[in-house]
Amino acid sequence: MATDIRETATGTAKRVEASEKRLINCQEVDVNQLMPLKYKWAWEHYDNGCANHWMPTEVAMHKDIEIWKSNLLTADEKRVIMRNLGFFSTAESLVGNNLVLAVFKHVTNAECRQYLLRQAFEEAVHSHTFLYVVESLGLNEGEVFNMYNEVPAIARKDEFEMELTREILEPGFTTETFEGAQAFLKNLIGFYLIMEGIFFYTGFVMILSFHRRNLMKGIGEQFQYILRDESIHLNFGIDLINGIKSENPELWTPEFQQQMVNRVRESVELEIAYAEDCLPNGVLGLNAELFRDYVQHVADRRLERIGLPVQYNSKNPFPWMSETMDLAKEKNFFETRVTEYQTGGKLAWD
Repeated sequence: MATDIRETATGTAKRVEASEKRLINCQEVDVNQLMPLKYKWAWEHYDNGCANHWMPTEVAMHKDIEIWKSNLLTADEKRVIMRNLGFFSTAESLVGNNLVLAVFKHVTNAECRQYLLRQAFEEAVHSHTFLYVVESLGLNEGEVFNMYNEVPAIARKDEFEMELTREILEPGFTTETFEGAQAFLKNLIGFYLIMEGIFFYTGFVMILSFHRRNLMKGIGEQFQYILRDESIHLNFGIDLINGIKSENPELWTPEFQQQMVNRVRESVELEIAYAEDCLPNGVLGLNAELFRDYVQHVADRRLERIGLPVQYNSKNPFPWMSETMDLAKEKNFFETRVTEYQTGGKLAWD
């Protein structure tokens, strides 16, 4: 059996076995002891995240600026872009806050924590992306970054997620009780399965539809990078959820399963309302009715992956999105990347 030796505070050596590691409620959390690896899937996700490393400022925006200032985009098309910038700019920060303030504290496995550190950085990069786009296009920053207060369809989605964070940030919260562990599992399902696995995908379709028409390709390229990140986030989250289920089967009661199904169904309606707000008249061959089918299709796929029954049996109206997410079928995504980093020139050494 794989073991490692850890030095205790008294100077004595303690042999740590992989079997002692647990995803939650493990006593050894003072040091993030990676070896021996128990959850190799967590390290694989970390490696995949590192392989997708990028920065928004590597992506040229001059063509996007020209198009935005021209008459090539209709008012409805600009509304789609603005609404998605408004939602993502706050949603990414909600995910980052939840990771740093809540999830990292209660996930007690070192290799999972290693990935969470990587993901937290990526959430910061995503927030940087929306600031970069807003500044590049010369948009009204207050209008974009305050949509979570002023646009009801966005506010309802954000409030749906913030409720989960509030619950596990309450003083005295612990996953060592049955109720606390279930609440933590509900948080993971809410943020990984719903926020990153359902809420984000409508926006990906909308923005990448511009990219497919050779419009706003700078924004589209950045969303492709984000989509790759989010695909890894989703896969890690599903593995984490299923791992906690496996180690703590008592949490996965029929009542809890139905609650999670109900939450997914509620999130689908919130996302459809968001699509209707973004597309009141339909653009780019897209309309709210197509998004009803798409969101339902995506929700069924997410439910399947954590062992819950499908609800809709809707078909995917955007099959091209499957190709976009299939990394093996795409062009070399790094062909357009800057090959020499210039950031070192900004540093001043004493």
